[in-house]
Amino acid sequence: MKRETTNTRQEQIKKAVLEIIAEEGFHNLSTRNLASKIGFTEGAIFRHFSTKKDIIKAIMDDVNNDLIGSLRNIVISPVKAEEKMFKYLCSNVKYLKKNKGITILLFSEAAHLGDIELKGKLNQILSEQKQFIIKMVKDGIAEGVWDKKVSPDDVAMLYMGIPITFNIELVLNKGGLNVDNFCKKMYALILKSLKK
Repeated sequence: MKRETTNTRQEQIKKAVLEIIAEEGFHNLSTRNLASKIGFTEGAIFRHFSTKKDIIKAIMDDVNNDLIGSLRNIVISPVKAEEKMFKYLCSNVKYLKKNKGITILLFSEAAHLGDIELKGKLNQILSEQKQFIIKMVKDGIAEGVWDKKVSPDDVAMLYMGIPITFNIELVLNKGGLNVDNFCKKMYALILKSLKK
């Protein structure tokens, strides 16, 4: 087997974790299954991550750096609110498609194991997304394109269901979901809740 850097191996492990969850379900995520998928021993996994929790924390850090970072850039861009909202939604959905299993992992591990650190990381990710939506809604109201009676907090809560719905659709359609159509449908739904 070719000798790879620790960083490369960590990326392979994280990718394999998400693939197992997306293809076989969270209940089939074991070190044996993970080692088999990557092609090395169970012990080798723990040379790159001390614990399973460390793998999950690393994946959450990736979400924070990659997804939240790109969404933040959309929110602060100088374009109009409607364009921002569409770009934001589609960027979020495309990230989830590329990283299948991420939603299941985040909610299964962070929400159900009672780990305070993981719950804190999940809360940070979700809170930032809500704040981004609230800001875009307020921007659209200030631009005069969206109804000023709309509650930005309510729209943010509505939006937070979209990634979960997308994940369910991905699982049910075995990855055959048309991302562009999903983006357009969800964007139309969001716009209906915002228009005067």
